[in-house]
Amino acid sequence: QVRLTESGGGLVQTGDSLRLSCVASGLTFSLYTLGWFRQAPGMKREFVAALLWGGFGQNYADSVKGRFSISRDNAKNTTYLQMNSLKPEDTAIYYCAASQLQTGSYYSTGWYDHWGKGIQVTVSS
Repeated sequence: QVRLTESGGGLVQTGDSLRLSCVASGLTFSLYTLGWFRQAPGMKREFVAALLWGGFGQNYADSVKGRFSISRDNAKNTTYLQMNSLKPEDTAIYYCAASQLQTGSYYSTGWYDHWGKGIQVTVSS
């Protein structure tokens, strides 16, 4: 059974940093594209960042480009989302996701096979 578990969320102030982690089990981690999405109250789940396996690079939503960074440690079956210069509009539940695909619609929720349960990030002004 595949399981993705997020951690590292919390309440911070504008301008602070947080690092989210997502530990995966039940899959061959190195062969999966990893993504981070977020969902604010009353909003659709939106793409934040993706790290394509096989060296196909990183991709970011325009709203987080230059502030967020996605990475992975295959030895630990873990993906990270480093979030700097946080803003109140970054407040949301953050989800990690995994896909066996290498290229394509990495920004689409339907592209991913597995999801974590999410973790709350709240940025106060």
